[in-house]
Amino acid sequence: MTRKRRRLYFVGLGLLGLFSATALMLTAVEDNIVFFFSPTELKARTVAPEQRMRVGGLVEEGSVNKSGGTVRFTVTDTVESLTIQYNGILPDLFREGQGIVAEGRMGRDGVFLANDVLAKHDETYMPPEVADALKKSGNWHPEGATAQAAEAKPATTSN
Repeated sequence: MTRKRRRLYFVGLGLLGLFSATALMLTAVEDNIVFFFSPTELKARTVAPEQRMRVGGLVEEGSVNKSGGTVRFTVTDTVESLTIQYNGILPDLFREGQGIVAEGRMGRDGVFLANDVLAKHDETYMPPEVADALKKSGNWHPEGATAQAAEAKPATTSN
């Protein structure tokens, strides 16, 4: 075997190893790439009870139940609903009909046990995944989105 051919084999093996390592790494983090799951996506998945994840959706009207420091509420994407339990102080922007993202783990009884609850940051923001789910279900009402888009577009005049 010549020196040039041996060097070519080492380069080929090195590239093969690099591609294999990259493929394994991307496979390992595949489930962690999603920012959060909607209740419909979560019901379609098999989730280990202690697996940490994020769940997002709209807080259902009339579902907030406060008992001491514990708050139970239901989040929906208009197709499926999920009960969330949170111990702590909710963000100031939290209210019914509001888009939220909760981080925590799924309990054995099917109730999501949240460690953190994040509320949307202004009256026109909605997470893209929640907006997509609302569009698919036919319940999309972009009142705030049209005003925001009108402000973002420069006015054009035709002569």
